[in-house]
Amino acid sequence: MNSELASRGAARVEWIRSRMPLLAATREQFAASRPFAEHRIGMSLHLEPKTAVLLETLAAGGAELVATGNHGSTQDDIVAFLRGQGMTVFGSRDDTLEQHHENVQAVIDSSPRILLDNGADLAAGVIASGAKVIGGTEETTSGGNRLRGEFAGRVPFPVIVINDSLLKAIGENKHAVGQSVVESFMRITNLMVNGKRFVVAGYGWCGRGVAQYLRALGGKVAVVEVDEIKAFEAAMDGFRVGSLDELAEWGEVFITATGQPGILTAPFFERVANGAVLANCGHFPWEIDVEALHSMAEARVQLDDAIERIDLPGGRSVVLIADGRMMNLAGREPKGNSLESMDLGFLLQSLSLERVATAAETLRPGAQPVPDDIDREIARRMLAAMAANR
Repeated sequence: MNSELASRGAARVEWIRSRMPLLAATREQFAASRPFAEHRIGMSLHLEPKTAVLLETLAAGGAELVATGNHGSTQDDIVAFLRGQGMTVFGSRDDTLEQHHENVQAVIDSSPRILLDNGADLAAGVIASGAKVIGGTEETTSGGNRLRGEFAGRVPFPVIVINDSLLKAIGENKHAVGQSVVESFMRITNLMVNGKRFVVAGYGWCGRGVAQYLRALGGKVAVVEVDEIKAFEAAMDGFRVGSLDELAEWGEVFITATGQPGILTAPFFERVANGAVLANCGHFPWEIDVEALHSMAEARVQLDDAIERIDLPGGRSVVLIADGRMMNLAGREPKGNSLESMDLGFLLQSLSLERVATAAETLRPGAQPVPDDIDREIARRMLAAMAANR
């Protein structure tokens, strides 16, 4: 273990821990009740400081943890810190996609009883192998979509989808993702938002937040949304609404926030304005067809660790951020969502995992929302924490 890396990770986690009071109270509660005693939890989730505080909370409740990150977002100092705490953690920031899949398989091979998943990678492996688990949680909309679509009727254990919670949608997806994506755009590119023309693809909770925070900083914002009701909402919220074809030559920055594959594809690349910046904030790096974009390139120039210029035929070029991966957890000094929002989000995780560990038989097989009593309990705790800061 690299002691310098571990020390740096410990210092970062100490700051985060001091600003997550909801998890602090839950850590004390779990230390007394030990809901995860004799349970091994297998995790695939972004390995960054806030996640480390979540893992500490689960460990306080008696959990044995075997974990890996998501591809491209792992922070090596946090891995070193967690290993120093006796946890089994696989992966590094420079892992290839193949290595990431091997890390996920290593978690599955450890025979966890409970899954803490992000993107349904663990669930997919468990379903394929026939391994036995009592249940788990899924963090993302993308993973929830896979469980209800790709794996519909094939999930024999309960999976609580954290992103189904309206609390998370408002607190984390709209406000925290919106804020962190705009901050990450400014940090990675060093470009100004004011007066710039942005196109946000998707007007779900994350897209709403991205559009709102871009406009708050003076950006001109248009929205692309295939759902007529959401498109109507975007128009009523005062945003320009159009198709990618209509906006390809208007936009200067395009941000995908749909959770679906194949949003920016070859026909779009043929029309997009010279110099346009392309970025994604969805969980999977499939919203921008990077393979098609690279195949069209006459030249590719890496301008920074997360900025690539791609020269296209006809003298045009586009700029790709973070190779199409989740931009608010990529590039230099990735921060992700705010501490307060993740305190709420990871409390949802903690109490949902507790429900799986102690009462899995009360849950039906397959993907399902956070139980209403958990949502309401967390809302009360969050309101009390906010009131304490007045």
